[in-house]
Amino acid sequence: MEITSHIVTTPPRDAASVILLRDTERGLEVFLMRRASQSDVLGGAYVFPGGKTDAADHEQARALPDHLPVADMAARLGEPALQVHEALALYVAAVREAREECGVQLAVSDVHPWSRWITPRQASLMDKRFDTRFFLATMPADQAAAHDDFETTHSEWMTPREALTRYWAHEFAMAPPQIMSLVQLARHASVSDALAEGAARLPPTIEPAPFDHEGIRVICYPGDERHPLDRPVMVGPTRLMFRNKRFEPPSGTLAELLGESWA
Repeated sequence: MEITSHIVTTPPRDAASVILLRDTERGLEVFLMRRASQSDVLGGAYVFPGGKTDAADHEQARALPDHLPVADMAARLGEPALQVHEALALYVAAVREAREECGVQLAVSDVHPWSRWITPRQASLMDKRFDTRFFLATMPADQAAAHDDFETTHSEWMTPREALTRYWAHEFAMAPPQIMSLVQLARHASVSDALAEGAARLPPTIEPAPFDHEGIRVICYPGDERHPLDRPVMVGPTRLMFRNKRFEPPSGTLAELLGESWA
């Protein structure tokens, strides 16, 4: 990964991403895929299935069956400025991306809001901005997830701790939203635990505040002294620093990502 200093003046595009979860003997596992190296969005990095919303998502959202609790689903996003069909389009996009990118068939009632990440104007890794809503979903027991060999070229199930450990060992690259999502999920022993946390609160909105210090890109999150919001909205380090060709917490240790210094 290479840090950029682009200032992106266009508004962020709505997007949705699905964090597929399953219970195993090793504990909670998440599904990660490696984006094709030629992709203009996080090429070569490990990500969760996801992408931009489109017009068809909005059309399908308007036509969802009447038996679904659409008002409750929209309210669960915690974004009162969105009209109901706009909120539902994010659920629809999440389901579509899971189907297109890894072949998993989900219903809109299967995906549950988890977090919201808004790319700052000073985007560190690309020249685009996204307003991405991350959803949790339980992997259906009768299905198998796999990369599409087009947009994604490899995929694996890993425990959050394993994914963070392998990232730390430079086995693969990840962007901060994926890193910090794994930090949150590493605290949970099971799918039900993670879903219970998501159901007990509205999705936090994270709009990182980047700055450069002595040639190092620093990305701050709510609760950090350099962030406009002084209260944390998620557990884990309140900043990441791009050092050693990866994003690291201030201590420069894997233990801080794994929660051994702040749990």
